[in-house]
Amino acid sequence: MAPKTFPPGAVARLRAALLAACVTAVTFCAGDAIARQYPFGFRTRDVNDLGNQFVPFHAHLWDLLHGKADGGILLNWQSGYGTSFLPDLGTYVSSPFALLVGLFPRDQIDLAVYVITVLKTASAAAAMACLLLALRPGRWWAAGLLGTSYALCGWTLMQASYNPMWLDGLIAFPMLCMVGEWARQRRRPVLSVVVVALWWTANFYTAYMATMGAALVLIARLITDTESGATVWEKLFAVGRAAISVVLGIGLTAPLLLTIVKGTKLAYPGLVRDFQPVNGSDLLIRLLPGTYGFSTPSMYVDAAALLLAFALPFHPQVPRRTRVVWSVMVVAVAASFDWKPTHLLWHAFTTPNGSPYRQTFVFSGMLVIAAWFAVAHGLPSPRQIGGAAGVLVAVVAVAVLTADKGLAGPGAYPGVALGLAASAGALLLLRRSERLGRAAPAAIAIGVLLVTQMGQSALSNAWMDRKRVAAFDKYPVWGKRQTWQRQQIETADAWPDYRTDPGREQTVGNDPLAVGGQGAQYYSSLTPDIWTNTLASLGGGWTSRGRSLQSLDNPVTDILFSVGARLHSVPGPNRKDAVPETAPPTVTREQVPPLVTVHEKAPAAAYGVSPYTNQQLLLGSRVYTPGKMRLLDPQGHLLHPDALGHYAVTGTVGDAQGSTYKVESSCPAGTRIYFWAPYATADVHLTGHQQVKYIGSYPTHRAVVQQLGTASRHRKFTAWVRVYEPGTLNALGVGCLDMRRLAAAERRLAAGAATQVHVTDDGISAQLPAGSRGYAVVATPDISGWNCSTTGGGASRPAQPYLGLLSVPLDGRATGISCSFTPPGLRAGEAIGGASLVGVAAVAAYTWWRGRRLTRNGESEVPEEEKEMTVGTAMADHPVV
Repeated sequence: MAPKTFPPGAVARLRAALLAACVTAVTFCAGDAIARQYPFGFRTRDVNDLGNQFVPFHAHLWDLLHGKADGGILLNWQSGYGTSFLPDLGTYVSSPFALLVGLFPRDQIDLAVYVITVLKTASAAAAMACLLLALRPGRWWAAGLLGTSYALCGWTLMQASYNPMWLDGLIAFPMLCMVGEWARQRRRPVLSVVVVALWWTANFYTAYMATMGAALVLIARLITDTESGATVWEKLFAVGRAAISVVLGIGLTAPLLLTIVKGTKLAYPGLVRDFQPVNGSDLLIRLLPGTYGFSTPSMYVDAAALLLAFALPFHPQVPRRTRVVWSVMVVAVAASFDWKPTHLLWHAFTTPNGSPYRQTFVFSGMLVIAAWFAVAHGLPSPRQIGGAAGVLVAVVAVAVLTADKGLAGPGAYPGVALGLAASAGALLLLRRSERLGRAAPAAIAIGVLLVTQMGQSALSNAWMDRKRVAAFDKYPVWGKRQTWQRQQIETADAWPDYRTDPGREQTVGNDPLAVGGQGAQYYSSLTPDIWTNTLASLGGGWTSRGRSLQSLDNPVTDILFSVGARLHSVPGPNRKDAVPETAPPTVTREQVPPLVTVHEKAPAAAYGVSPYTNQQLLLGSRVYTPGKMRLLDPQGHLLHPDALGHYAVTGTVGDAQGSTYKVESSCPAGTRIYFWAPYATADVHLTGHQQVKYIGSYPTHRAVVQQLGTASRHRKFTAWVRVYEPGTLNALGVGCLDMRRLAAAERRLAAGAATQVHVTDDGISAQLPAGSRGYAVVATPDISGWNCSTTGGGASRPAQPYLGLLSVPLDGRATGISCSFTPPGLRAGEAIGGASLVGVAAVAAYTWWRGRRLTRNGESEVPEEEKEMTVGTAMADHPVV
């Protein structure tokens, strides 16, 4: 019986991929278990944006997949009182791995995100292992271990482990390098386009960096190709084929990509940073295990990979051109991190708001490829390993003497010393065992390499886990608090008759996505500028420099935005004043108009300074009495505001007596006393009432207007403001809300409001009372993309802004309005995507025609080394061990 044939190297690639994936998954989880981090311990892993953004967006994806979300792919009715969702989907949850959340229970969303994180990391290891064997045949186990070296590089452990969408870029780099290989070999042109489109869809941001890195790898491969006999023109054609695949692949993603680009331009401006390079010593020290630094590149790979990469320049069995080109390229890429023009090029010409070295995984990938060439051409000799070890020791010495001491943990230098000794010894033992044909010592050497790699990476992961939790804001994984919140919301919810807001005391920055309801809260890189400014004008607060908007617990804005039910929870676990959860949150209800109301008067030209006046402008009724404010400093001296109405206040944490200001004012008896201090970090205490906390540290935080208490029959009151850091108070800070006037205003709006409201996944429509004139105002921000018209008679008129909200002019003849939402950029993206699809069809047709022609001529376009062989022949070319 003839032996079964397989594609060349298929068995080796499968073995390498499985080894890499398994070792990576076990090592990653072991590190988290050592750190006693979720799901292996009591420490949460939901730090920073992982808890605030990424887990909630995956929870919303779960709701979409199960048909339980308010809104659809185009429109998210749960966040920010209605916002575009397609750009968020493309930014956070467009990875094919994200769909796996649908297989988990809703209350296990944190476990789902963790499993996805592990699977992505393991997939990156498998992809790199396969790429290495495609670049040059070699030992399958070495390719597997180096695949793990890449997947568990410092960038993964330091940054991407809690930014799961970035891990798609970690997979994309070896996959896009494979596209370059196919272009060299004139193979798989259609699949190449699909690969590009898939990973640019999964995460365009890191895919951009991966594409740049893959382009450099392709250029290096073409320069070092001296065996195929390809001419310069043939190499240029290979570049052209790769470029066509990239252009068509990106073109297919245009419907998603252009909405993200447009959404970014319409978002509230983030922090504009100027790149500050670090010194070379700080770069070098980040090659070592057990180092941590948010503003330096995490370039760590395990000792074996680092030793082999450093051995490449000394390895005479590797062709000279390969040694020179790859050594120069790795050094040049590292140097490009610290030069501003190339830094901007790596990051799409914008310095990131956060870690400025997000492209580091590309460097780690190139370092691993260099290590592969060093081992695939034959194991280095003792002299070459000694030379590499000497260079590495010199790097460590420079780091010890000159680098920032705070970057290295207590295990960094012992870890690299032990790892270097074990790796060098194992490589020497392996070389000797293979020369003598002894399998047992060779297996021991491979085991030492494996244990060393797993130990270094697991301990580094654990160290970074602990440092990260200590350094960043942390949020609880799903527990009793979120379960109670979701249950209470589901009981109170009656969308779209009214909104149910998750409440002022938030658990994370995206509570409406995490636990349900329809709130003002919204935290995204794409938070619309118009909504941030509108909410701030009405007295709202935010963090993250205006991109994380908070709920505004105010009866006036509840009427304006049809918030008929509101949760009231105790302070969240991430707050310093958190209290134990002993009972479910309470729910208050309020009589509110529907989502669409009719306003007879034209809107004011713009909002003013006072949030109380602004609320009244939008309400169309006077419900506040301004309170004249007197401010006395801690010594009892009367202060006077500047020309803009600001009082400068200062204070420190340890000096209560010298940091407490006195506010004197008055409000009509029975009115609610509200205090507005957007840029003060302080505790405000109204005599006889509970203390209220304000967090308004400009420019990162803005404090929300809050109720201090109720005015007594004496009308005059005193409030004490305990200031914790320099800030400002405003002369217009006191507002007195008359609830009887507000109730009358609500009845007036409800009387002329829509009689029926119908909400869809991409729009809203409403029936209006006969003869309605003025403006039909929809209680949703007037973000770009809305297209509205009147129905039932009269001239159809497009939507207009109404003090930041969506509105349609009425002439008395219309019986209703109809509004639909299309994310800006989607139409242009669809046109580009359609054209790209035609291009893919043309490539497929040409490939089919060329294949037929070659078949008729008896030719083959598969390279000689890629032709089929028996399994026995394939495995005989390389050592079995």
